[in-house]
Amino acid sequence: MNILLVGAGGREHALAWKIAQSPLLTRLVAAPGNPGMAALCETRAVGATDVEALTALAREIAADLVVIGPELSVAAGLADALQAAGIACFGPTAQAGQLESSKAFTKAFADRHGLPTAAYVVCDEAAAARAALDRFEAPYVIKADGLAAGKGVVIASTRAEAEAAIDDALGGRFGAAGARVVIEEFLEGEIGSLFALCDGEASLLFGWAQDHKRAFDGEQGPNTGGMGTYSPAPVFTPALVEQIRERLVEPAFAGIAAEGAPYRGVLFVELMATKHGPKLVEFNVRFGDPECQVLMLRLKSDLVPYLKACATGTLKDMPPPVWRDEAAACVVVAARGYPGTPASGGEIRGADQDFGPDAVVFHAGTQRDEAGILRAAGGRVLNVCGKGPDLEAALATAYGAIERIEFADGFFRRDIGWRALTR
Repeated sequence: MNILLVGAGGREHALAWKIAQSPLLTRLVAAPGNPGMAALCETRAVGATDVEALTALAREIAADLVVIGPELSVAAGLADALQAAGIACFGPTAQAGQLESSKAFTKAFADRHGLPTAAYVVCDEAAAARAALDRFEAPYVIKADGLAAGKGVVIASTRAEAEAAIDDALGGRFGAAGARVVIEEFLEGEIGSLFALCDGEASLLFGWAQDHKRAFDGEQGPNTGGMGTYSPAPVFTPALVEQIRERLVEPAFAGIAAEGAPYRGVLFVELMATKHGPKLVEFNVRFGDPECQVLMLRLKSDLVPYLKACATGTLKDMPPPVWRDEAAACVVVAARGYPGTPASGGEIRGADQDFGPDAVVFHAGTQRDEAGILRAAGGRVLNVCGKGPDLEAALATAYGAIERIEFADGFFRRDIGWRALTR
């Protein structure tokens, strides 16, 4: 099979790493890719939202399958264009992608289809949003409506902080993504991420993980796109997984199909396990980042047949995926200043060395300069992953690899996995 993989981050590097292991693969091209992916496959300098050029590239390489990595490609309508061109695509249409591209859409969708979620108010004017805070108690959850690279959520401990977050979003901090805000009830419980595949009709659960959103140890600092993750996560008991399937996954797929946008791809269900059962925090319409990294390390099955089945309506013929009886952990090394304005251009040494069979470093925000030196080119720069017989061993491997990498501008959390380790 010839496969075009769209994207340039750590998630896409992890997908490329797994796809490259498939005996079904003939040719893998990544667009635009990154320096880590370049060691695994061809890369082409085509942007992830350049729909016309990506469609042309898929035709050029006679792609049997296009795999969409980032949410921006979904929102740009890449799957729609590929469908019109008769090219099989793993990834939902822009209409189905509203489950991530608009939090206001998702909250209303949850209401329409009976999905359990937090109480909320949607506002597009600052005075109304501040007044709406009267309906809630601290801590307040303020979300930019649109795509904000995982940085559009503020959990404010005081009314003043909530009002400042409203003013920031509606004042243009996130551009068009912040033109509306969603104010939500704060949910008490333990957060987790579950993944499910769908081919428009049939669906299949596809693993789960637990992320760490705050920038610093002890769940301190601002929300980020994710500072580290691990799988399996003890919060996902068999009973909880079944509840998530019945109350969130199957109603979501049925609901979006009933609204005229059958879902083809992977749905990331971020949820809070509360005393009243699982409640939806948000949907993502792609593999999570950095959750994808640990899932790919643990996935024993060949990934490619599942991607192809979602794109071609044959998922019902696929068996449940087989997972390795190991734990996997991912620690994000971010650039100083993230999630605000990250330091750019810092030199990175040692990221491409051989760390042994149990460690993998995925590039998330890197580039090579004209001299071939690897440098930081994003907020989250490296995803350093380890696997082992248990979580403690997996984390020891990941942190051991980090100590062998030189990146003066980098920082990382040292308490990834604390919920599971202290359970």
